[in-house]
Amino acid sequence: MLGPKIGAGVTVVKEHDRGLPQIPAHPAELNQVWTNIVDNAVQAMSGAGTLTVRTYREDEHVVVSIGDTGPGVPEELRKRVFEPFSTTKAVGEGTGLGLDISYRIVVNGHGGDIVLRSEPGDTRFLVRLPTSEPPSA
Repeated sequence: MLGPKIGAGVTVVKEHDRGLPQIPAHPAELNQVWTNIVDNAVQAMSGAGTLTVRTYREDEHVVVSIGDTGPGVPEELRKRVFEPFSTTKAVGEGTGLGLDISYRIVVNGHGGDIVLRSEPGDTRFLVRLPTSEPPSA
């Protein structure tokens, strides 16, 4: 699905834990999250580098880690990366809404968490999704 966006200059590494349980989720919404993160990663690497997608279990969560080998997100922008209209892109290249939407889908819609870890050559978004639905209030 994202092949045309990724391009020939990006190597994709997939490390999936095949023993993960099914989780309560809205797949179409999560596809939007993956699309936003991968699109940002490819743009950050200027079309050349390594995109790594890992899945694993951590306590009662499934974790999806999407990483790139781009220049990293400057520290002053990291704390605002999930805010609406916050972007590292030039004017006209992005709306600054993709990660805000992704955050709302993961946190509000799925009861999970999404964090950014970044340094030059290693930027990773870690999406934690619960393996079971929280009890109703």
